[in-house]
Amino acid sequence: MAWQVQEAKQKFSEVLRLAEAEGPQIVTRHGDEVAVVIDIREYRRLKGEEVSFEEFLLRREPSFDDALADELDTIVAERDLPRPVDLGEN
Repeated sequence: MAWQVQEAKQKFSEVLRLAEAEGPQIVTRHGDEVAVVIDIREYRRLKGEEVSFEEFLLRREPSFDDALADELDTIVAERDLPRPVDLGEN
């Protein structure tokens, strides 16, 4: 999406939100592209900065929101030990 400088200044919070949610936001002055607003994670990726394993996992899709986290908390793992297996050894 392209934003004129004046509009980008007036709606800066929206520009930031869209950069994070939808991708790069182009800023124009007199019809010429002069800047781009991108998510910090994308900036770091483009710069080749190393990220922690936790950050790597958190940026993978799908993202986990609070509703999914609550749903995952309700799942109860089976705690039964595995049954014995006869391998035919004496």
